[in-house]
Amino acid sequence: MARGIHSIHNRLFVLFLLSMLSLLLIVSALFYQRTTDQVQDKVSEIARKNVSQTAGLFDLLLRGYDSLSKTISGNFDLQRLVAEPVPKDPALRFINERTITNTLGAIYYSREDMVGIHVISYSGPIYSYGNSMSVIDPDYARSAWYKELQESTGEIRWFGVYPNSVIDQLEKRPVFAFGRQLYDLSQHKPIGVILIETDADQALAALSNLKLSPNSEAYIVSPDGRVVASTKPAGEEGSAPKLGPGEIPRPDYEGDVVVDSRDGRLAVAGRPEMADWTVLSLTPDSDMKVELDQTRDFLLIMLSVLVVVATALATFVSRTISSPLKRLIQEMKQVEIGNFRGLLHVKSYEEINILVSSFNQMVHRMDDLIERVKLSSISEKNAQLQALQSQVNPHFLYNTLDMIYWMLDEKENDRLGRVVLSLSHMFRYSSHWEGSSEVTLREERDQMRHYLTIIKSRLEGRLTVYVDIEERWLDYRLPKMTLQPIIENAVKHGLEPLNCEGVLRVYTEQSGGSLHIVIRDNGPGMDSATLLRLQETLGGEALSAAKELALEEAADGLKAVNGAAGVSGAAGAKGRRGIGLQNVHRRLVLMFGDAYGVQVSSAPGEGTVVTVAMPLRHAQQAVEAGEEERVHYEHSRR
Repeated sequence: MARGIHSIHNRLFVLFLLSMLSLLLIVSALFYQRTTDQVQDKVSEIARKNVSQTAGLFDLLLRGYDSLSKTISGNFDLQRLVAEPVPKDPALRFINERTITNTLGAIYYSREDMVGIHVISYSGPIYSYGNSMSVIDPDYARSAWYKELQESTGEIRWFGVYPNSVIDQLEKRPVFAFGRQLYDLSQHKPIGVILIETDADQALAALSNLKLSPNSEAYIVSPDGRVVASTKPAGEEGSAPKLGPGEIPRPDYEGDVVVDSRDGRLAVAGRPEMADWTVLSLTPDSDMKVELDQTRDFLLIMLSVLVVVATALATFVSRTISSPLKRLIQEMKQVEIGNFRGLLHVKSYEEINILVSSFNQMVHRMDDLIERVKLSSISEKNAQLQALQSQVNPHFLYNTLDMIYWMLDEKENDRLGRVVLSLSHMFRYSSHWEGSSEVTLREERDQMRHYLTIIKSRLEGRLTVYVDIEERWLDYRLPKMTLQPIIENAVKHGLEPLNCEGVLRVYTEQSGGSLHIVIRDNGPGMDSATLLRLQETLGGEALSAAKELALEEAADGLKAVNGAAGVSGAAGAKGRRGIGLQNVHRRLVLMFGDAYGVQVSSAPGEGTVVTVAMPLRHAQQAVEAGEEERVHYEHSRR
């Protein structure tokens, strides 16, 4: 069963089918998403326009109401009569009440939507004019709207739509209430409040303009979350928004419109200029998905048909490709058991025919290739034996040098003895490559000192060496034969040709996250062209084979440059394989990464500086394990 699932026929069938289905699903999803975006954009744009128009209608309506309230509060006779104490004479009191009532009546009949005008003086009397007998609520002084008017400073206050009058107990029609505090302008003090109630139909009609579908809800909400007006009938369950005051989208400024789609509905909000309200429209997503549902059903039908067609095509294509390949696999099994004499003949696609022809050629040449591999293996073993034999000579050499040293020591020839002993240590150090090629900086320093002992003796006082390697870095591990090749080339090509005393400085320094070993000489230095070729040689590890060959040839030419610094001859030393400057750089890169290695800087007449850059974290790990390594080193020396 498992083999059937993993067969080439079934895999091709599944791959082809999944490819076609994936393409169909991606195209369908993109088309559906595009249609959804277009519908949502269209609905959002319509909702924006509706909210903007509704906010404009409310601004016109509220401006008219604001002008109406200013007409009443600015009437001088009304201010004077309300501000005066109530006359004790009944006739005079009747005349005053009649004058105020006539003034309110004239304003009342100036508009068709007026329900009632109420002037409540702080001296006690209440003056009302409306289409009913106006039975005033005796507890009006404790109502929220009255306290809000008392706390105002003369600006208009909008209270919104109520199911009935907030002060007239006989008025049961829905009203839109607003008012302002009445001031005596001659004495600049409040003398009462004005409450105006109008028919709520105009406000509700403007609010109904926000509905995008039969299930849409429209609200006017105050900043504290109170519903000022709603398109739902009074007392109906769910007449308040389902969003809390902190979740209602609210525009930042007047005239702005905010669209928010979440919680399964589209919320569109705007702000009129005349009131600090939020005009809010809530439409369920289900009302906007009728067209999308039809598109989805059409896509499902088309996908079902295309799946059947894709299955048939996948079956045909997979069988056409898998049949010749199965025959090829059977023949390969014969080759696997050692039968190289079979030939396969098929007629299929051009690529498969080429594959079968190549297979036949491969089988025909198999015996020859096996013989060649055997011969190559024998040659490789012979080369390994020769390499092992070549290691005997260095051991014999440094053992012989040790013997010469003791013979010279017996004759008290100290200087020559030190040279021979240093040469012996150098050969012993350079010939031991068993195991890891990593050593400590302490071992490299000792090897460097042995080499310098020989060089100082040969130059007879013309070389001064300053070595300042901090004790804390001596346990740092680095590739073997890192320092000696650099110092050797510095002496040979930079310091030996000098007519004056040569100075060589070797020291360590910490720079950021790197540890630098610096080798500086006072040789003649290099010109910019020579230095550039050398730097390109060091940086050529990742170059193509052709460019790398060109850089090696350029490095060979550095030997012929007059006055070149010590390091300039290292890059092209083909006769000394494994210890050249380029080889040192390559081994540092392999051990620490491309960010590290050998860096060279030089200028004519200023000497040459070679910097070996290594990671500092590697040094810190070496310091922690330094004590154990130091004990091992001392033991090996003994």
